[in-house]
Formats: sequence, structure tokens, C-alpha cells
Amino acid sequence: MTPELQRMDWMPSPPLAPIDSPLDLDHLSRMTLGDTELEQEVLAMFAEQAVRLLAAMAALPAETGALAHTLKGSARGIGAFAVADAAASLETAVRTGHNRSHALAALKEAVAEVRAAIAAILKH
Repeated sequence: MTPELQRMDWMPSPPLAPIDSPLDLDHLSRMTLGDTELEQEVLAMFAEQAVRLLAAMAALPAETGALAHTLKGSARGIGAFAVADAAASLETAVRTGHNRSHALAALKEAVAEVRAAIAAILKH
């Protein structure tokens, strides 16, 4: 059953205070209009996409910045703000040529944390 669509006059922002989870489930719920089946589908797709993108970035090829940008947008859409921030840091590192390996390692760690949270959600 599809929930009624309502017009939003504003788009919610990420929380100002850090949350205890790698996923902002309130943000995810707003983005999926409270449709729990859609939430689960989106989370599963994100988990798979994140693995593919990280694998593509493993050797820091020329397109790493673009791949990180893609991951950043997807992460923001589901409320994985730590992943989005780490992807943005990798974009910057690629652009400036500084600390690329460190930024990639931080992104891998953030993705691992969010994938663990997604796995726990999808088990239920």
C-alpha cells in the first residue's frame, strides 16, 4: 500500500548533534515517506553499491573522486552521514593530492560500520 504523498515545504537537514548510530533512521524514514519496505530495499541497495564503489576505488584510480562523490550522495540519501563525510574527505584528498590512502581507509571504516548496522536492520 502506498502512503499518501504530501507536499514538503522544506527538506530536513542532517542532525546538528551526532547520533549514536551510523544511520539516521529518522532521516531515512522521512526520505522514504515512512514506507518500511522501501527503507529495507534502499538499505540493501546501498550496502551493495558501497561494496562495489569501494572495490572500484581500492587502487585509487583517476575516477576515485567521482566514485566518492556518488557514494557521498547515496549515503546522504539514506542518512549515513559519517559515510558521506568520509566520502567528501576522500574527494578533497583526491583533488588536493594529500592523504588519499588515509581518507580511503577512513571511508572503508565508515562503510563497514554502516553495513553492519544495515545487516542488523535487515535481519528483523
